[in-house]
Amino acid sequence: MEDFKMTGREFLELDTPQHGLYLERFQRMELIQKIFNELPKADQNLCNHGSYFLAANASLCGLAGNNFFRNILHIRRAAILSAVPMAVIPFISTAAVYEVCVREPLFSGQLNCEVCAVVRGGLVGAVVGGLYPIFLAIPLNGSLAARYSSSPLPGKENLLRFWLGIAQPVFRKMSLGILVQVLTGLYLATKHHGIYVKILQQMSSSRDPEELQG
Repeated sequence: MEDFKMTGREFLELDTPQHGLYLERFQRMELIQKIFNELPKADQNLCNHGSYFLAANASLCGLAGNNFFRNILHIRRAAILSAVPMAVIPFISTAAVYEVCVREPLFSGQLNCEVCAVVRGGLVGAVVGGLYPIFLAIPLNGSLAARYSSSPLPGKENLLRFWLGIAQPVFRKMSLGILVQVLTGLYLATKHHGIYVKILQQMSSSRDPEELQG
C-alpha cells in the first residue's frame, strides 16, 4: 500500500518545470515533423536522403585510398576482400555521424545556429567522409602486405616513419576528394538549415492567427 502511495505521489510530482520543458520540446518536435511532412517532396527527399550522397562520396574516397595503398605496397591479391569494407564502413559511418551531429539536432529544434550547423556539416565531410576512409585503409593494407609479403615492412622502431612516408603521397592525391567532401558537407548543412528555417516560418505564421484570435 505504501508503495502504491509512493507511486501515486511520484506520478503527481511529474508536473515539474523539467517535465513541462520535456513536454514542450516533445510537442515542438511533433509540430516540426507535421510541417515537414507537408513540405514539397524535393525538400523532404533532400533531408531524408541527402546525407547518402555524402556517404557515397566517402565510399569512393575509401576505394580510391585503398587502391593507392595497394599500388604503393604492391598488393595484388584480395582485391575484393579489401574493397568491400573500404566501401561499406565509410558509407555507414558518414551517414550515421551526419545524422547524429547535424540532421537530428537540427530538425529536433536543438540546433538553431546556422553557422554551427554549417561548420558541423563541413567537419563531418572532412573528417568522417574524407580523412577517416584514408586512415582506415592503412591498417587494412598493412595487414595484407604482411600476410602476402608483397612489400618489406620495417620493425616497430621505424614503423611510424614508414607509414608517414607511405601516407603522404596518398593524402596529396586525395586532397581534392577531401575538399569535395568538405564542400558537400557545407552544402548539405546549408540546405538542411534552410529547410529548417522554412519550417520555423510556417510555425510562426500558423501561430500568429491563433494569437490574434486570443
